[in-house]
Amino acid sequence: MSETETTQHVELLTFRLSDQEYSLDIMCVREIRGWTKTTPLPHAPSHMKGVINLRGTVLPVMDLAERLGLPQREHNDRNVIIVVKHDDAMTGLLVDAVSDIIAITDEDLQPPPDLAPNTQNGVIKSLTLLDERMIRVLDLPNVVLTEQCDAA
Repeated sequence: MSETETTQHVELLTFRLSDQEYSLDIMCVREIRGWTKTTPLPHAPSHMKGVINLRGTVLPVMDLAERLGLPQREHNDRNVIIVVKHDDAMTGLLVDAVSDIIAITDEDLQPPPDLAPNTQNGVIKSLTLLDERMIRVLDLPNVVLTEQCDAA
């Protein structure tokens, strides 16, 4: 097998959260929407901001920065909601701003260091360097825990 046959290409949607850059596999992204005020629901986890109407469907919206334990910040009109699909469930991820779509190979991805035994279920799947920028690739199944989205 040649080298090109074994190398997998990956497209990532990059976005900003609290002055840090993160990304998701573009194949799980369904759409990007402007910030819409959510309807909060009682007893939901604090990072679940509530729900919005997405063309007749109730969509739970998660504040991704809060879910990842990043500092609180004010929401503004520049914030966007990335609508992702995982296990036939749609979730909105509130982020500061979408940056770009990048194409890399799986060889460009490095596993994150194992810093602590009980870090947040491994929400970072891998890391990549792009033009001196460290980009964290999120592990969507660990970020969007289905039972938490159902609670919204």
